[in-house]
Amino acid sequence: MRAARKHDDDGLFAVTGEGRAVALFRLVLVFMAVVMLAFVSTETWRIWRDYRHAFVNAEDSVTNLARASAQHAEDAIRQVDAITAALAERLEGDGFEHLDRPRLHALLRQQATIMPQLHGLFVYGPDGSWIVTDQDAIPANANNADRDYFSYHRSHTDRHVRIGSVVKSRSTGDLIIPISRRLNYPDGSFAGVLLGTIKVDWFVRYYGDFKIDERGALVLAKRDGTILVRRPFVEQVVGRSLANSEVFRNHLPYANEGIAQAVAVVDGTPRLYAYRALSRYPLVVEAGLSRESIIAPWRHDMIKSIGVLLVLLLGLAVFGWVVLRQLRERIAIERALHQAHQTLKDLALTDSLTGLGNRRRLDAVFEAEVGRARRQGYPLALVMMDLDYFKAYNDRYGHPAGDQCLRRLGELLRHMLKRPADLAVRYGGEEFTLLLPDTDAQGAVLIVQETLHMLRRLGIEHAGSPLGQVSASAGIAVAYPALETITAEGLMAVADSALYEAKRQGRDRYCLAGAPATSA
Repeated sequence: MRAARKHDDDGLFAVTGEGRAVALFRLVLVFMAVVMLAFVSTETWRIWRDYRHAFVNAEDSVTNLARASAQHAEDAIRQVDAITAALAERLEGDGFEHLDRPRLHALLRQQATIMPQLHGLFVYGPDGSWIVTDQDAIPANANNADRDYFSYHRSHTDRHVRIGSVVKSRSTGDLIIPISRRLNYPDGSFAGVLLGTIKVDWFVRYYGDFKIDERGALVLAKRDGTILVRRPFVEQVVGRSLANSEVFRNHLPYANEGIAQAVAVVDGTPRLYAYRALSRYPLVVEAGLSRESIIAPWRHDMIKSIGVLLVLLLGLAVFGWVVLRQLRERIAIERALHQAHQTLKDLALTDSLTGLGNRRRLDAVFEAEVGRARRQGYPLALVMMDLDYFKAYNDRYGHPAGDQCLRRLGELLRHMLKRPADLAVRYGGEEFTLLLPDTDAQGAVLIVQETLHMLRRLGIEHAGSPLGQVSASAGIAVAYPALETITAEGLMAVADSALYEAKRQGRDRYCLAGAPATSA
């Protein structure tokens, strides 16, 4: 019985020129991809780093602006607070009935001169009338009882300084910030109000000295969000509330200073804000840089960087394309050479008449198959087959008919051999050889029997044969290279002897070496 075996080609494939070219092509492709990815990754990281640095620098700038503005406001108000506190103590100590108005006027005028932020200093009586001021003249029937700060001190007994919302001066028409405190009679009753006013314009000019972008903002507001001063200055904005802004709603209740990105409620500009609450007074300072001013330089640099990166990547791509194109051409040339070489090799190892292998092909694989059978311990069968009375066939029907007969036998042998490892060759003339790896005697006999049977079924006429049709004789030799010393030449000699015995015993039969000839 023929042993079943799947043929595995154990041969080692040599690295061809085409293989090296393909490997180099892939290496260059991977290298170019890695280099491009490295460039893109590095530039992406640099752009992101610069973006973060732009905001870090902006945060430092707005923080410093907020601190400077807060300190400036606190110093200005503290000076007014101090002078009004001293004046209130003097007025209450000397008594209002002994008030020396000319002397007090001179004192107020002196203080207003040495404090540039002051718009004026005023003393009002309990009914709101002007008692004394730093100004040269008091308007007729002047009365400030209707002012918010006056109403507050009249109804509240606390002695702390109060910072009011911006109002317009009735004497000069200037916008001013009132800083007031209550005056008391010795019995604690309401004696009037001492008022110091700071010019809004003084803050506006101070804020104007800071170099910030056109869409930046500086704001001085009360703790409840009421705007006192803002840059850019628009009079209609003064008095508006920031209570619903991001800073006042979500940050200031939890921290007296910090950083926030928000859209301004006044003009709708996205900004990065730093805010700071004054330590001694209920005021808040905001300093904001527009997001556009922060991003614009970074965006400009990013566009230039991306342009340079694209040029570099394009250059690398062109270079890689040239190299890969040359490699593709080389691969195509080597593949064509390999195919041509393989074609020539196949032609050299193929019988041109039958399309089977020739003797050179058998010689090329025989020793290797013997060695493989020895290593793997399986049997190796060899069949020598010869057409009977073929010389007489040629003499009677002519060589073209003889060639056709050989071709038909070749087709039959190709049909009979199913496994890739099996090999059928035209050994010479009308003689054919079958090399059957991993096939024992029973399997080889089955193949030969079926082949001879199929040849008879073809019914090729042969008047020069006693059978009247073409037939063949075969000799079979089976060896176990793992158990005995065998060579290709020795196995072929045994099969050839068996073939001779089959012919001697009458042809149209096969003979297994070591057994009598048998008719298929």
